[in-house]
Amino acid sequence: MSNLNSPHFQNEEAAREYLEKLRWPSGAVCPHCGVIGTAYTTKRGKYRCAEKECRKDFSVTIGTVYERSHIPLHKWLLATYLLCSSKKGISSHQLHRTLGVTYKSAWFMTHRIREAMAPHGELPPLGGKGKTVEADETYVGGKEKNKHAKDRKHLGRGGVGKEVVVSLVERGGKVRSHHVQHVTAATLRPVLNEQLHADSRLMTDEARLYIPLGKAFAEHHAVNHGIGEYVRGDAHTNTIEGYFSIFKRGMTGVYQHCSADHLKRYLAEFDFRYNSREGLGVDDAARTEIALKGIEGKRLTYRRTAA
Repeated sequence: MSNLNSPHFQNEEAAREYLEKLRWPSGAVCPHCGVIGTAYTTKRGKYRCAEKECRKDFSVTIGTVYERSHIPLHKWLLATYLLCSSKKGISSHQLHRTLGVTYKSAWFMTHRIREAMAPHGELPPLGGKGKTVEADETYVGGKEKNKHAKDRKHLGRGGVGKEVVVSLVERGGKVRSHHVQHVTAATLRPVLNEQLHADSRLMTDEARLYIPLGKAFAEHHAVNHGIGEYVRGDAHTNTIEGYFSIFKRGMTGVYQHCSADHLKRYLAEFDFRYNSREGLGVDDAARTEIALKGIEGKRLTYRRTAA
């Protein structure tokens, strides 16, 4: 049976029960005071905290990205599954047709789900002793006529009018992507120093700005793409280039347009799927459960509606 036929994707009551078991394996947790298992049911899906100092009502969606939504919960779960299982993403237009909701609702749903995919709290550094991390940058957006234009003063080697994305990927491990204003040593140094373990082996292309930055790590090797060198021993950036190919196909072919304000959320989406990929033993259903566990403590409102 297809995962799409699961009851929690078809029925709101089944969706609520599924989400409660996933979020509250030890009993209902009051989002107001944090007490576990003392709440009692006031009506189906509604709870009241039994603590004297609290006594507040809540449901499984309170304190999550699903809170105060009029969209049925099973449609939220289905949208989360579709976004988690689509390698290059799913457009809001496709989602609004599939779910039978308005385009505005579908757009807002995808951004809430991306918020759930974003990492919560401080993350440990990538790499470490004996581990290899690849670093590179790519460019997103801009007009087609500027695809090959150069603006070394502001963007380094990228095209005019594009947004700059710097990503770090640990071979056999996870990726972290950052939206930066320009490609300079000043903007890349804090990214590398904060996100990479000093004992890591760093692999980059021939960009000169990486020469001083690489000195902060155990080893730094670069391949010269300008002369057609892509692999020298185990020195290469093929892993990060592979990640960029998925990211750019999704941004160009599926999403087509993304404002600078929302780029960080799209990066969170693509990073999330890569970091919970099948190569790490995570299938579509498990990936969706990871995203659902990330819905807590994150809220967005309708105040801004840019693309």
